[in-house]
Parts: sequence; C-alpha cells; structure tokens
Amino acid sequence: MFIDEVVLAGVITVGLMIGFLGAVGYFVWKDAQGKRKS
Repeated sequence: MFIDEVVLAGVITVGLMIGFLGAVGYFVWKDAQGKRKS
C-alpha cells in the first residue's frame, strides 16, 4: 500500500508538472507567434 501511494503521488506530481510546463510553453509559443505576425 505504501509503495502504491508513493507511485500514485509521483504520477500525479509528474502529471501536474507536465501540464503546467505545457500550459506555460503554449502561452509563450502563442505570444511569440502573435509577435511574428504583427
């Protein structure tokens, strides 16, 4: 049970990190694309 909880916590942490970095990266990419067009 302890190992399962650790694995679950690790998966959740990695998922949140990827989601956060993805959102920030998309925002920066979108902003860069907007500047290039203008």
